[in-house]
Amino acid sequence: MAASAGSGEGGEGPGAGADVAVAVPSAATGGPVSHAIFRVARTHRMIAGQLLRRVGLHPGQELVMMQLWELGPQRQADLVRLLDSDAATMARTVRRLEQAGFVRRYPCADDKRAYLIEATTASQALRTQVESLWRRLEDATLGGLSPAEQAEVLHVLEGLEARLTEAAAKLGA
Repeated sequence: MAASAGSGEGGEGPGAGADVAVAVPSAATGGPVSHAIFRVARTHRMIAGQLLRRVGLHPGQELVMMQLWELGPQRQADLVRLLDSDAATMARTVRRLEQAGFVRRYPCADDKRAYLIEATTASQALRTQVESLWRRLEDATLGGLSPAEQAEVLHVLEGLEARLTEAAAKLGA
């Protein structure tokens, strides 16, 4: 069993523009959909990383910025919860965003142990770039599909996410 995996991003990255046959290892033959999800997620993240590097971000940092642009200042613990992250990863992400001048930290008035993270004025130019590159990523992902097909893909992915979330909750119990 093999799948075709092109990069979807003309002329960029390894194997760009070429269809590459990906053999499903025999150990994964009991989960061909899971293997395909892994491959799609890996390729999607690679393309996102290439696009984000152009604006000085790493994958995941744009998600933090999106939350701050949308919701305003947030406690770091709230960002961890919103993005289903862990505290160490979030601390590292916030530190890097702060060093780049995209966020600032200041003490929380009602909780002296916590800091609020806020998008800086300088990050507003970044917002336009992030929105543009997310449109490019969406086009690379869904380009050529009709609106009905795009809606169906989204519906299927939402269903998969719901089932996996339920399975994760049962595994954690």
